[in-house]
Amino acid sequence: MRPLLALVPGEPAGIGPELVVQAAQRDWDADLVVFGDADTLLRAAAAMSLPLALHRSGEAPRVPHSLEIVDVPHPVLAAFGRPEPVNAASVVTALTSAAQACLEGRLHGLVTGPVHKAAINEGGIHYTGTTGLLAAHAGTEVVMMLATPAMRVALQTVHLPLREVADRITPDALARTLRIVEAALRNQFGIAAPTIAVLGLNPHAGEDGHLGREELDIIIPTLERLRLDGLQLVGPLPADTAFLPDKLRAFDAVLAMYHDQGLPVLKHADFAHAVNLTLGLPYPRVAVDHGTALDLAGTGKADPSSLFAAIRCCTQLASRRAGA
Repeated sequence: MRPLLALVPGEPAGIGPELVVQAAQRDWDADLVVFGDADTLLRAAAAMSLPLALHRSGEAPRVPHSLEIVDVPHPVLAAFGRPEPVNAASVVTALTSAAQACLEGRLHGLVTGPVHKAAINEGGIHYTGTTGLLAAHAGTEVVMMLATPAMRVALQTVHLPLREVADRITPDALARTLRIVEAALRNQFGIAAPTIAVLGLNPHAGEDGHLGREELDIIIPTLERLRLDGLQLVGPLPADTAFLPDKLRAFDAVLAMYHDQGLPVLKHADFAHAVNLTLGLPYPRVAVDHGTALDLAGTGKADPSSLFAAIRCCTQLASRRAGA
């Protein structure tokens, strides 16, 4: 089956529309349906001197440099690099409309560009991130995982102040995360018996309790319990050596306890090809692993590598899901 993927540009004043235009210049192993503002996309194409034809579903057949669009108009055509809070509702509507199409099975996966959280909140919508938005929309527990061709790093906690992290690492929360990651590796990535490396919270994984007791009191007992259920878990491992290449090759994914424990390693290794996946949704969702880059908007200098990687990854996941 040839997958049909939703593609949401994100913040209209950022580089997302330009990246979508660049995606339209290529042939993919999936068909793309853009949920966004037609005028914003056409302006981005004109700024880059690239051809772009937009058509609604059921209209003229696809031609080169064209995209099917579900038009979600913005109240204001935002200037490059200047987000308009009045566009917040339409930015969120594009995301939820695309997600709803995936939930209903009309589309087979969702690829999302970067959004501007501050502009959405200033527009009167409480918004902590697209991952949380999609989880609430689908009514599911989710896990954020970033991936490159060389590694996959899932997160136990995401956007929290460091002083709050330890309180969020509980036996139930850790077990829930590991079960979601293990199921995704099996069902979405086709790994029959995945091995997950689990990092400790503290330096040297706690040094037998001398540098913190979270490993002894929470992480180790939880891993032992899950191993009895058949999960293949390694750890808790010291974070400073877990990503050595010889060790990393033995793992299908790494679970980091907090955002900056695992992601700097992944982004340093291959930022251009990193993607952000939301595990636990009833459909594949893959996002770019960068922000809106407002300073680059309208210049045509934005690197589309992450969006291209996200489209390829979502295509693979959707195809595997259809063939399961």
